[in-house]
Amino acid sequence: MISNYNKMKITSIKASETWEIRHKVMWPDQPFEFVQLEEDDFGLHFGVYAQEKLVSVVSCFIVDDEMQFRKLATLVDYQGKGIASLLLNHILKLAKDKGLTKVWCNARNNKKSFYEKFGMASSGKTFIKSDQEFLIMEILLL
Repeated sequence: MISNYNKMKITSIKASETWEIRHKVMWPDQPFEFVQLEEDDFGLHFGVYAQEKLVSVVSCFIVDDEMQFRKLATLVDYQGKGIASLLLNHILKLAKDKGLTKVWCNARNNKKSFYEKFGMASSGKTFIKSDQEFLIMEILLL
């Protein structure tokens, strides 16, 4: 867990500020453009700063009364410290505050247990992208 939460800061960031961490953490073997989403300009993007350094990012896309979050990524040296949990709690609260009914994501299969800790469950739908298996995880906010 994070030893000093008051040194962590979650803030809104530009889509372009997410790309470097997305690339380094999620798709380092792909071209840089691979992590740039067509819909990035329409999303809400958040980052966690640890002592002025951007260390974790997530992008959220709201359609009707649902929010999909994508590209939740934390720099390797900062993983396992509760930072992604802090960010996920932040966007779940945001979704509740906006009166949304569902939050969902395309989770890498090996991250399923992480999302289950937040009450998310598998929808049973899976797919493969660039040799990586994903499953759709969701939580209803009724």
